[in-house]
Amino acid sequence: MNKIPLGIYGITDSKSGKDKNILQYTEELLQSGVKIIQYREKKKSMKEKYQEALLLKKLVDRYNGIFIINDHVDLAILVDAHGVHIGQDDLPISFIRSLLGENKIIGLSTHSIEEGKKAISDGADYIGIGPIFSTETKEDVISPIGMEYLKYAIENFKIPFVAIGGIKEKNIESLLDLGVKRIALVSELVGDKNTYEKTLKIKNLIEKKYRR
Repeated sequence: MNKIPLGIYGITDSKSGKDKNILQYTEELLQSGVKIIQYREKKKSMKEKYQEALLLKKLVDRYNGIFIINDHVDLAILVDAHGVHIGQDDLPISFIRSLLGENKIIGLSTHSIEEGKKAISDGADYIGIGPIFSTETKEDVISPIGMEYLKYAIENFKIPFVAIGGIKEKNIESLLDLGVKRIALVSELVGDKNTYEKTLKIKNLIEKKYRR
């Protein structure tokens, strides 16, 4: 069964959200039809992360969504998240699997075809591919990887993948035209004055492309 839904992959980000309430804008994402939320907060204390993650897990459950924790396997276990998303410098997938069990989701960020192939062989449930375009959401991010890896993934990878990095309403068409079906937009949604309306607009744009 495909665990990662098509369409928008939602990610929290206090930097983009500025003084917006994280629970409020996350609920707006869910209300618009987003089915998966990743809790990604780099600058907060573990105590604050735990408190927010507990509340967000309950919120996502109310909408029958999927809740993913970025980086922190311990936090994912504590709040009974549906899975984790890790980076290239984090613990090996095999070790994380031994901690979480077979029923939890493990996603891995990848930046090249080689990293994508290794993630699949190591047992990732899905992979992130990016950054596709320049992004200011994450610090110390690598240069944009462009479209070549995406094209390869579309043609060769059997597991779900999510395009991420600098994706906006103005450039999303180029990804949809390639055949990308799962897309993470962060600042474009969280940073908008009306997260619900913006998300709904882009969700409808994606679904219109699917129907063609």
